[in-house]
Amino acid sequence: MAQKKAGHSALEKADEIELLASPTRIELIDTLEALGGEATVAELAAQLGRPADGLYYHLRQLAAGGLIVEEESAEGRRYRSRVRGERLRLRYRPGASANSKAVGRVAASVLRVAGRDFARAIADADTNVDGPLRELWASRGKGWVGRTELAEINRLLLRLITLLQRPRSARRDRLIALSWILAPVDAKPARRGARNAD
Repeated sequence: MAQKKAGHSALEKADEIELLASPTRIELIDTLEALGGEATVAELAAQLGRPADGLYYHLRQLAAGGLIVEEESAEGRRYRSRVRGERLRLRYRPGASANSKAVGRVAASVLRVAGRDFARAIADADTNVDGPLRELWASRGKGWVGRTELAEINRLLLRLITLLQRPRSARRDRLIALSWILAPVDAKPARRGARNAD
């Protein structure tokens, strides 16, 4: 399957990526995209359950870095995605590079946001944790895959992203967040002492 070419929304420069190494900025980008790619500070604050005054600094940083666009309107300041209709993506450059270090810091922030999301949801007695409408899960899987299985995993993850990118509507009225990390791991040989104990 051909990989989709990176559009203007793909970030590759370490200094741009570093702007997302803040959980607050990750949440702002996610929320802006979930609101259709355009929102006022008041709309963002309402969705995040935070005061608008606490978001201006982060929004200015994102706008100054070119990750979002700030515009004046009759309602006040509006913020929109830097490329209309496209979600912001990171382009990974593995190896010992500034890009890979910045992407690693963003991944750590994503996990912090996911931890906060989970803690808030598990504390709410109304959160659905069973059945086909389950909305809270934390899990880790590890296993051996071949090329076919890896391609299927990536296809399913892309499908999940597509489902989450649909705009809000009367039928789509529940805001959820999905975080994951897919990473190859090295199979480590048993330690000498553990092997001898067997």
